[in-house]
Amino acid sequence: MTPQKVRWKGQSGRIYDYEVHPIGTAFNAKPGNYIFAALSGGMWKACYIGQTENLHDRLANHEKEPCAKRYGATHIHAHVTRGGEAARKAEEEDLIRLHRPPCNDQLK
Repeated sequence: MTPQKVRWKGQSGRIYDYEVHPIGTAFNAKPGNYIFAALSGGMWKACYIGQTENLHDRLANHEKEPCAKRYGATHIHAHVTRGGEAARKAEEEDLIRLHRPPCNDQLK
């Protein structure tokens, strides 16, 4: 079955396409960005936004998962990001600035 796709907008206005997966999904060992998300009133809400060199290792036992679940997260939105660490970090920061997820320490 093909994962559902959703679009997230950053503060810059740029649109990022993500695939939706239940929390607990085993990801491939690829670099990418991810969002722990909760469905609220038919809209996705970001609980935590991050980036990693290896989606498989990072999401297998993420330290922010308990916080994200407290805010209602049931899914991880993820995609492989090309362009290296700088591109992943720029996307992460763009999304955090607009969505202000409650579990991101960058906001405190």
